[in-house]
Amino acid sequence: MSNHKGLNFTLKVWRQKNAAAKGEFKEYPVTNVSPDSSFLEMLDIMNEDLLHKGEDPVYFDHDCREGICGMCSLFINGRPHGPGEEITVCQLHMREFNSQDGGVITIEPWRAAAFPVIKDLVVDRTAFDRIQQAGGYVSINTGGIPDANAIPIPKEIADKAMDAATCIGCGACVAACKNASAMLFVSAKVSQFSLLPQGQAEKSRRVLAMVNQMDEEGFGACTNTGACEAECPKGVSLENIARMNRDYFGAAISTEH
Repeated sequence: MSNHKGLNFTLKVWRQKNAAAKGEFKEYPVTNVSPDSSFLEMLDIMNEDLLHKGEDPVYFDHDCREGICGMCSLFINGRPHGPGEEITVCQLHMREFNSQDGGVITIEPWRAAAFPVIKDLVVDRTAFDRIQQAGGYVSINTGGIPDANAIPIPKEIADKAMDAATCIGCGACVAACKNASAMLFVSAKVSQFSLLPQGQAEKSRRVLAMVNQMDEEGFGACTNTGACEAECPKGVSLENIARMNRDYFGAAISTEH
């Protein structure tokens, strides 16, 4: 059992009825919060208080609460997923915050035109789904499952493909980028296939389709500031963007000829 004293905070939370409505910040106190509580547990406490008062609870996304699904996407005190490195909001604990003098925590949704607000802190991230549907898969018959050593893949290449595949599609890269670019997400989803033999046959078609869909969704351009990599909860590398750019321009030139 923890012997820590309960923490008190003032939450400055963005409230917005829908994408068309004008939103505003509202302040809610939360008291006697355990330092060992996760951030989402703290939001549950806040909502219980609001319900007891007959007020509308704050809407926020969550699912697995294990740092896997990427649903718990919040902009906390100016950072996607809040303070801490390579964690999601559900892995963030209240001991990371200073509660002295009723410490204020500002909570906002992702700010991007391609992620319209559904309600409060919940945004519509189906743009990512449509990008995936445009080419983030292997559609051809690559045969039965081969023996592990039947298709030799250098460990360095396999590791890079697996690192790209760790992307959980949370959208922190978009939220961190001053242009709301989705390049880190798209490049990770392109790289996880293009690096492996099974993805080579559709390599050109895939990168063209996914990048074009990204542009149609209204995401901004990449200016290589590196904010996306710095705030990615899974540490996805900017190297994927460079790889995708090479693949894209190569595919575009081949298509023209």
